[in-house]
Amino acid sequence: MEDMLTWGRQVLASQPFSVLLGAELLRFSAGSAELKVPVRAELKQQHGFLHGGVISYAADNALTYAGGSALGKGVVTSEFKINYVRPAVGDSIVARATVVHAGRNQAVCRCEVYVSDKGAESLCATAQGTITRLGQSSESKA
Repeated sequence: MEDMLTWGRQVLASQPFSVLLGAELLRFSAGSAELKVPVRAELKQQHGFLHGGVISYAADNALTYAGGSALGKGVVTSEFKINYVRPAVGDSIVARATVVHAGRNQAVCRCEVYVSDKGAESLCATAQGTITRLGQSSESKA
């Protein structure tokens, strides 16, 4: 299990956008993933809330990690839907994703995104997506 987390962190470190956001893979195991993004002033929108694009990024990446844990290396998100339920005001967000169902070439995953403010967590978004295995000739990362 530790090997999966180590590999997952290497993949995250190879994604320039993830590095820019300061994303951290907290957990990565069969059927689940947990990704954290710190809230910084540069990531907020005009009302002082964390920008929805950052929340969407966290959900998307966590969904893809979870799906990749079931399908193997070389996967992408083929679609996902997100519902924002509360403005994200706090120190960080944590996206927790799990596999709902996995077949041979795709996995349906669910994710909840929580905003943490001084240690207290509140749900700020929920998402569901389909993760698809890339063809054998493609070389991509979770």
